[in-house]
Amino acid sequence: MNGECRNKGSDTSAICVIPGWNSSLASAFSAYNGPYIPGRISTQHKTVWNILTEKGEIQASISGVMRKVGKQPVVGDFVVLLDQSDIGSYTIVDILPRTSCLSRGSAGDSGEEQLIAANIDTIFIVTAVGHDLNVRRLERYLTIVHSSGARPVILINKIDLVETLPDDVSETIQEIRDIADDVPVITLSALTSTDLEKLDPFMNPDETIALVGSSGVGKSTLINALLGHDVQKTLSVREDDDKGRHTTTVRQLFTLPNGTIFIDNPGIREIQLGDSSDGIDRTFSDIAELAQNCRFKDCTHRNEPHCAVIKAVDDGIISQERFDSYHKLSDELAFQADKAEIGLKGVEKKKWKGVAVARRYVKSKEQ
Repeated sequence: MNGECRNKGSDTSAICVIPGWNSSLASAFSAYNGPYIPGRISTQHKTVWNILTEKGEIQASISGVMRKVGKQPVVGDFVVLLDQSDIGSYTIVDILPRTSCLSRGSAGDSGEEQLIAANIDTIFIVTAVGHDLNVRRLERYLTIVHSSGARPVILINKIDLVETLPDDVSETIQEIRDIADDVPVITLSALTSTDLEKLDPFMNPDETIALVGSSGVGKSTLINALLGHDVQKTLSVREDDDKGRHTTTVRQLFTLPNGTIFIDNPGIREIQLGDSSDGIDRTFSDIAELAQNCRFKDCTHRNEPHCAVIKAVDDGIISQERFDSYHKLSDELAFQADKAEIGLKGVEKKKWKGVAVARRYVKSKEQ
């Protein structure tokens, strides 16, 4: 996992073998003169981060300025570190520009986004045959992944269990293929290494793949299978609901022998959409395409006359379940947007209240 940089002197444009490092990052980093080195976040803890650097893997915290403005790096971020190795200290002082960012809405009324990982090229949405195989849940995942800027791929794991499960599994898999549009849908078994070669087209050196999915769908088992040895702890499957038990507790970055970078994530219990409005039309591309034929450009597809989407539902072209899911997620996104706006107004109000207090303090001193 350790990264090494072949930099000579102050030449920051030299090739760096920190996983995923490239010329664009080197150009952005070149603005920093002095005792600074680049790195990539490999593991995120509560108050410290493990970082791959030219000196190997080190641990650092963020600067006071970053903490004050609420700027925190996530796994996959490329960061700038103040190098005080002479006293055994490193400090994260900045985050280099992100090319993509996976996030979800946070619980509660704040409306804030929870960042999950950054600088991802492909996101494997991992599900498994059995209780987790749910079309509506996958629509939620697709919405946040489409909004991230990364390419989604759906992996249906534990295909080795199909013979012991009801016959409708194949029907559900076909339904997933039907709603996925141009998103690849791959069936495999991480446990038996069946059909892992189907992932080869996505396993490119210096590209980053993140794994997301519920607890127990086999993300850690997949990491172990791809690496060829066990690096992530796995537990047995529960017999009552065929789910693996929760094992991964922190996000972590791994590099495969061919140079592909993987980010393993803890299972997501609740998929809050957050600010994923950009992903809704791509997830429901069939509905978005039909909507172009509605009489009104701002048609909400609820009770307007001459609605092409409602007609498609009536004609059986769009299933009622998918139509209902579209409205449910659209309404949730609108609600999240309202929460975010209220949250921003609260922050702005608090800011100007502080300014007013400061002004009164200064005025009292002048009198």
